[in-house]
Amino acid sequence: MVAEKYVVDLNKPLVYQVGHLGEAYDDWVHQPIVSKEGPRFFESNILEFFTRTVWWVIPLVWVPVASWFISSSVQMGLDCPQVASSVVIGIFVWTFAEYMLHRFLFHVKTKSYWGNTLHYLLHGCHHKHPMDGLRLVFPPAAAAILATPIWNLVKLICTPSNAPAIFGGILLGYVMYDCTHYYLHHGQPKTNMPKNLKKYHLNHHYQLWNYGFGITSPLWDFVFGTVPPPSKAGTKCK
Repeated sequence: MVAEKYVVDLNKPLVYQVGHLGEAYDDWVHQPIVSKEGPRFFESNILEFFTRTVWWVIPLVWVPVASWFISSSVQMGLDCPQVASSVVIGIFVWTFAEYMLHRFLFHVKTKSYWGNTLHYLLHGCHHKHPMDGLRLVFPPAAAAILATPIWNLVKLICTPSNAPAIFGGILLGYVMYDCTHYYLHHGQPKTNMPKNLKKYHLNHHYQLWNYGFGITSPLWDFVFGTVPPPSKAGTKCK
């Protein structure tokens, strides 16, 4: 007897449904629904509230935090050129972290109930509903959970005086990433560079999700060979 294929009801809260898709989840989540109206995640209005984040919350929360870390290095005696170089290093480190997180964590393949559910909450929801503006940037609480081990690693590798400035640069890189990501979905760029970056990113959503993991830049896609093949590059969504 063939098991009946599970069908997700898009008119009901999705989070408790997607886990039942099993091995079919990966194909389902990469078939995007092009609609600016986002789905409901939870029956509970309280839980539902915490799944939605407006884009401007990201700089509002994280720029002051980044500034505090950077100022800590100044208070420890680093001069302005040293602080500036540490911040630039931190931003560069973020571009690498952005690529690695997107490729290996956000696109990890799952098939168990809880694996599918967690992946949907982490990134799958964005691929299923890429134009949902309130599920596009990372909620600050979730970002803080990811930032904590990164801060601990920076403290382990760097000197006590430049670690805060480097971490502040990482946080600024993250702010640029999330704001850029929002703009690539909802902005209307007028010049070639942002137009090309938007096309590059939407190609990741609507054509080849296993290529083009860079958001703020395709740099690490070139380094690791995940630039979309020219014959397949392009997007159906404008």
